[in-house]
Amino acid sequence: MRLRPTIPFFLFFVVVLLCAGAAQSADNCLPCLGFDRLDRLIRDGKLPRIEAEHQFREIISAIEDELAGRFPAMSTPWVFPLSGYDLATAGAGAAKGYVTAGYDYFDGNRHGGHPSYDLFIHDRDQDSRDDRTGEPVVVMSMTDGVVVACETKWEGGSTLRGGKYLWVYSPGEKLLIYYAHNRELLVKIGDWIRPGTPIATVGRSGYNAARRRSPTHLHLSVLHLENGRPLPINIIPRLAKLPRQN
Repeated sequence: MRLRPTIPFFLFFVVVLLCAGAAQSADNCLPCLGFDRLDRLIRDGKLPRIEAEHQFREIISAIEDELAGRFPAMSTPWVFPLSGYDLATAGAGAAKGYVTAGYDYFDGNRHGGHPSYDLFIHDRDQDSRDDRTGEPVVVMSMTDGVVVACETKWEGGSTLRGGKYLWVYSPGEKLLIYYAHNRELLVKIGDWIRPGTPIATVGRSGYNAARRRSPTHLHLSVLHLENGRPLPINIIPRLAKLPRQN
């Protein structure tokens, strides 16, 4: 049986977010705002692990209740997440950097491992623009889903590893998808998106991504919810089959 959030827990998140002035940006999905708040507490190490795991299960259940019937029960065809690129041109060696050992979502910004794929754009001068077009590269949603967390205020010198990032929850496949190191976010918490929806532009935000030694790239992680726990999954075989989107 699926747990539902208790009234005190849910009211806590609603009150905090209303006081912070964030509700105006996503008043159509209060559980999504709750996830963003919880994710920040986990990210910054401000919540005991047992409590974080408990609240995570509750808020995911609340999001699924909120979205019931609004998304396909089964997965929809994916779209490669970088406009003008495919895996051969953006990340032929992406699988080499994929390391799940040491990773735990509940470790937040201090997690180990690298259960992610770095998808690179052509940007030799590191101005976050494609060398061929002179334009920013659009990040597109791979899946359908809802935006459940984002960070828009990263500044140089911050130790936040993801920089300007997004978390998208895809209820049909029970996936949490993380798009990080963005230049600009094009969606907000609570937005419902489909495969191919523009959600950001590729950038260099993030503690390591901003350094000169780091080529400009999208940092992509996909976690699958198994018994209420977000665990990384290998999506390279699926990425390899996705055509270039212009």
